[in-house]
Amino acid sequence: MAPRLWAGGALIVLLVALIGFAAVAVPWHRAPAPRADQLAALGQFPADQVARSRAFHAELRPLSYAGMLLGLLIALALGLTPLGARLVELAGRPFGDHWLARAVLGGLAVVFVAELLTLPLAIWRHTVVVRYGISTQTWGGWAVDLLKSFGVGAVLGGVVLAAFFTVTHFAPRWWWAFGAAGAAGLVVLLSFVLPVVVEPIFNRFTPMADGPLRSELLALAERDGVPVKDVLVADASRRTRAVNAYVSGLGPTRRIVVYDTMLTEATPGEVVSVTAHELGHAKDNDVLTGTVMGALGSAVAVIVLYLLGSWTGLLRLAGVESIAEPRAIGLLLAVTTVAGLIAGPAQSFVSRRVEARADSHALELTGDPATFEAMQRRLGTVNLADPDPPSWEHAMFASHPSTVQRMAAARAWAQGAR
Repeated sequence: MAPRLWAGGALIVLLVALIGFAAVAVPWHRAPAPRADQLAALGQFPADQVARSRAFHAELRPLSYAGMLLGLLIALALGLTPLGARLVELAGRPFGDHWLARAVLGGLAVVFVAELLTLPLAIWRHTVVVRYGISTQTWGGWAVDLLKSFGVGAVLGGVVLAAFFTVTHFAPRWWWAFGAAGAAGLVVLLSFVLPVVVEPIFNRFTPMADGPLRSELLALAERDGVPVKDVLVADASRRTRAVNAYVSGLGPTRRIVVYDTMLTEATPGEVVSVTAHELGHAKDNDVLTGTVMGALGSAVAVIVLYLLGSWTGLLRLAGVESIAEPRAIGLLLAVTTVAGLIAGPAQSFVSRRVEARADSHALELTGDPATFEAMQRRLGTVNLADPDPPSWEHAMFASHPSTVQRMAAARAWAQGAR
């Protein structure tokens, strides 16, 4: 059987597996609390606080949409014209136009150009978050973090580019099979590696001091049946006033992480409440679910790219002969950018359902809806979240239920628990 038929069959199998797994693992039935309850929760916020939050997001909104549009235009310019192919050629020329040099250096050059052209919007955004008091970073600290991000991205990107184009070079007919397996394996590997390798590059983590709060968090995890290696404090205050906590890692790398800002801004009960939410993700294997779905989705994406490689009109626009050659990196960027924009709302929808389940878990674990509601108010106030954003925007982009939806859900749970 021809490789394209095998690829088509594998694509169907992977799509069925992805849809079937999502149908079982994602809590699709969790709808937001009634609108009347949300409006009642909104009334708990001071009017000036709501106005300040909405003014903050009104300034960020044009930046977000401009960034999406600019990123799309840059990707299309690099991918649907010969511009990207020529950039790859220039990057590989000092090394004798070797295919590996084109793959790694050309790929990094294409991504760097895209990042450089969108840098003014990132600078503008930092100006806004500093003015509203969310960011505590100096421009020097911000620039260092940006360079760290570029460095991590360059290392990971270089490895992926080298591996991908090595496969396409030595297995031109069957690269889709090796590439799909490799992409899926990389997603799984990064789920274990990122928390212990990449996170310390951007934050310093120290064990939480012995005391009542540490003991309570460890006892909470034990009662929930979620083994954790440690409770750590992240030095988030050196870059932000935002408060947060999370459970990071899988299996032996799992730990509870609390922002130091959370310890100063929130009550111990609120720290316990947000940790209970994060333990819900671990209890329901949400990280594992996301890893599996990400692995399947990555494998699907590689096969789709392979099948797109026969679209001669697309290749002609990019000025390349094959989507598997390094000169087609710009085209790959364009395709993945468009795919990301299309898939974004669906990913946000799934995320909101998963987060709502974790909220329910926190309420069941602590049995304290009043503190849960206070914690949501605290998060919304300190982080300057819009407690009740525009419904269409929330549906398209939000990864969590809105603050008033979460507060209303806590009240509904309290009514049902009586």
